Amino acid sequence: MAEITLFPQPHKLERKTGAFRINRHTRIFAADSAIGEMLADYLRPATGFELPVHPLDDDIPADAQNAILLASGVVDAAEGYRLEVEPGRAVVTASQRAGFLHGIQTIRQLLPQEILLAAAVEGVDWTLPGVVISDRPAFGWRGLHLDVCRHMFPVAFIKKFIDSMAFYKFNIFHWHLTEDQGWRIEIKKYPRLTEVGAYRAETALPQDPSQYDGVPHGGFYTRDEARDVVAYAAERGITVVPEIELPGHSVAALASYPELGCLGEGYQVRRNWGIEDDIYCAGKDEVFAFLKDVLSEVLEVFPSKYIHIGGDEAPKVRWEACPACQARISAEGLADEHELQSWFIRQIEAWLNDRGRNLVGWDEILEGGLAPRATVMSWRGSDGGIAAANAGHDVIMTPNNYCYLDYYQSEDRESEPPAINATLPLKQVWQYEVVPKQIAADKRQHILGGQGNIWTEYIPRSEQVEYMMFPRAIAIADVLWHHPDERDYAALVARLRRHLPALDIMGVNYRPLDD
Repeated sequence: MAEITLFPQPHKLERKTGAFRINRHTRIFAADSAIGEMLADYLRPATGFELPVHPLDDDIPADAQNAILLASGVVDAAEGYRLEVEPGRAVVTASQRAGFLHGIQTIRQLLPQEILLAAAVEGVDWTLPGVVISDRPAFGWRGLHLDVCRHMFPVAFIKKFIDSMAFYKFNIFHWHLTEDQGWRIEIKKYPRLTEVGAYRAETALPQDPSQYDGVPHGGFYTRDEARDVVAYAAERGITVVPEIELPGHSVAALASYPELGCLGEGYQVRRNWGIEDDIYCAGKDEVFAFLKDVLSEVLEVFPSKYIHIGGDEAPKVRWEACPACQARISAEGLADEHELQSWFIRQIEAWLNDRGRNLVGWDEILEGGLAPRATVMSWRGSDGGIAAANAGHDVIMTPNNYCYLDYYQSEDRESEPPAINATLPLKQVWQYEVVPKQIAADKRQHILGGQGNIWTEYIPRSEQVEYMMFPRAIAIADVLWHHPDERDYAALVARLRRHLPALDIMGVNYRPLDD
């Protein structure tokens, strides 16, 4: 039997004798007609077959031969599915839509890789091998993050990014939309956020940050474009979690509305990278009115249960010298500026909670006291996530030393595109432990999952985003879905060598494996 290569690796796979050949007479029966049409749309271009979709009632027709059946049934876990391929038919069983979506991605990967072509190809034997797969994810949060603020990417690429995510069974797209270097989401009530805040005059050069390219950079997504992305992702089983940074990384907003800062003047959208002293003023009530107005419009576009507010890298220099911030500390009985940040975030969390949403923030939100229901995204290693989980808070583990896909992929930096001054080779990504052993056994349910992060200071082109993502993101997908106890790196590389031509067919750029 030919070796089967699937990413992510299924929870349980059993080989069977026989196979099922899809041909021009094959039909699809589906309990959910939209899912059936999605599968047909995946298979029609390359095969050239009509693949008509028929409704499927509770009972699977005994005479349904030369058919793919998507049948409702009881399976293990909400996102789980069962796929059985035998001579004459293939049956995907799931209890929820997400399970069907994962099952049809598995069908795509089981077929010859030419199935991924966008035009009909002759002479391919469209055969599914005989298998029984019982599958479910290890974690409910399996994400990829994309920063579009340092460099912006068109909606067409965002959709391609989401297609890649769906192929590898990721289910969270963390969309980083506001920063010091650019505000990327339209807010009707505050038009200057995109008139001013979406554009910077030039960009620091990778080889010498004291020098600039002299080229203006900017742009933003309209509310309609963002809604389109949300709908596109949802159709593929992916939730879009927006990130609106506060109180730091907010210079683009301050350049648009200077009264929101402690100084009240002199702000420009940043041309270079790093951490900026200027952040939202915590002493001005109008700042909170502004943020709630902004978030009100964000909630209209993004139905996600979770809203990311950043909360990271917020220097307290301005707050220490600001009379309004010091008055706030005194009025609220706070110990210092760290508690002031915690108070700031609690105001936003309470407002989000009142509207049925949950706040997510980077692990700096632990400093000064964690907001009551906040979810911590642990990025500075795993320590913040360990502390938060042991204290009973939900956590998403995305430690930079395993999950930051903007890091160099090799120590041979001369042969790599410019990147952040750190190295994360594929082998290290493969060692990613989502649930550290330091988390108490009765607290491990607080680890919701994890994600890979792509920051784009040094990534101006979409093909470079893909180069930095792949194949490292595939390893992350494997860990988050299957989370194997033993990590055989040589076996991973062998699987990737068989699989990576699929990316070539899909037109996805990637870094070749090392020899």
